[in-house]
Amino acid sequence: MKAAVCRTFGQPLVIEDVTLDPPQAGEVRVRVRAVAICHSDVFLIRGRWQGWALDAPIVAGHEAAGVVAETGSGVTHVKPGDPVIVSLLRACGRCFFCTKGQPFLCEGQFALAREHRLHDLSGADLNLGANMGAFAEEVVVEQSQVVPIPADMPLDRACLLACGVITGLGAVVNTAQVEPGSSVVVVGVGGVGLNAIQGAALSGAYPIMAVDVLDTKLAAARQFGATHTLNAQQVDLVREIRALTHGRGADYAFITVGNAAAVTQALGYVRRAGSVVAVGMPPAGAQAAVTVGDFVYDGQRLLGSEMGSTRLNVDVPKLVALYQAGRLKLDELITQRYPLEQINAAIDSMERGEALRNVIVIP
Repeated sequence: MKAAVCRTFGQPLVIEDVTLDPPQAGEVRVRVRAVAICHSDVFLIRGRWQGWALDAPIVAGHEAAGVVAETGSGVTHVKPGDPVIVSLLRACGRCFFCTKGQPFLCEGQFALAREHRLHDLSGADLNLGANMGAFAEEVVVEQSQVVPIPADMPLDRACLLACGVITGLGAVVNTAQVEPGSSVVVVGVGGVGLNAIQGAALSGAYPIMAVDVLDTKLAAARQFGATHTLNAQQVDLVREIRALTHGRGADYAFITVGNAAAVTQALGYVRRAGSVVAVGMPPAGAQAAVTVGDFVYDGQRLLGSEMGSTRLNVDVPKLVALYQAGRLKLDELITQRYPLEQINAAIDSMERGEALRNVIVIP
């Protein structure tokens, strides 16, 4: 099979023939049919993010959908032929966090975290970015990473549910639990930001204020439910946000860009007792300054949202149902589809700010 291998961080990916071991107990082999390109993958292959502390050669990609090809022993919830989404989230179901209903923070131990299933033709091991390595024709993952979906769910849209949608929408619905009538600011209108806007609209928020520096992205934000758009380079954000919220500031601000300074700035966007939710992943070691006295006096909250606080087997079926009912926008998120051989062009397009989500489609 073929995979897009990062041999040297910062260099273009190389399409290579690779080998994949069969799934072991509790594992699933999936034929990848579609994989979206996430900014986290780009940070990884450019060498700007050490969140996954792995060395090259490495295969990135973690927002995938496909068809089950083979299962290891003990797998009962999927079988060969089933269409599935494949996420980076693994859950043992037994650790402290899993038993608390927070499987997205699972601290369980998995064989795939210490063993290699993917190799190049010389037999050398290839590391997997984000527990998956989905820039490839096939993956082997832990069974909790796959969720079956209806046969009529298009896989190029389903793959978006593996990360971008659940991260943005889940931050609003699961992490912050935004109430109807709440005022919401979303900073950054990329794929995750648009889904935070979708989540705010589905939650009945008003106003929903989208912030970005590109007017093209702000126009897209309107399509996804933003009631107001603010270009950060053209307006005084604090003044405009307060003007739209009776002078108080927003109830919630969601920072979907990987920029630590934006978290500090957002404390000025929310009211007293308001919440800032950090969603985007900045480069390793990035820090945000907080004036602690003001933070305490104003009773504000700063929340981290890991993958939208998602419970895959609970949330993904709901999102599929919303899409099939015409209430969740997925088609509109896809800017362009590329074959695996053109993955470097797809990545370059994303880095130029031309894409909401580019998707690699594998026949």
